[in-house]
Amino acid sequence: MTAKKLPQHTPDQRYLVIDGRLWRAANPQLSAEAHKTLVEDLMTARRAVKSALGNKDTAALAVARKAVDDSKRGLGERGPPWWTDGAPDLNRKLLKNTPYAALWPEPD
Repeated sequence: MTAKKLPQHTPDQRYLVIDGRLWRAANPQLSAEAHKTLVEDLMTARRAVKSALGNKDTAALAVARKAVDDSKRGLGERGPPWWTDGAPDLNRKLLKNTPYAALWPEPD
C-alpha cells in the first residue's frame, strides 16, 4: 500500500495543493479557538450529510449541506477571498494553469 502524500500549501499559504489542484486554505487570521470550533461544526455537518443521504431525507440533506457551506465560509474556504491584496481567487484551478506552476516541482 502506498502512503498518500499530505497536502502542501502554496508559498503564500492561500491554497492547499491536492492532486494537482488548488483548494483554498482556511484563513490563517482566525484564532485557534475559532478555527477549532468551525472545523468541529464542519465535521458535524458532514456527518449529517452522510446520515441524510443514507436516510434519503432531502429536507435534512438541504439543512446539512447549508451547515457545511456555512462552516466553510466561516473558515474562509468559500465565499470572498480572505486576503486583501486584490489577487484573484484560484480556488479549484489546476495548479499547472496558474502562476503557482512555476514555483511548484514537477510531479513524481
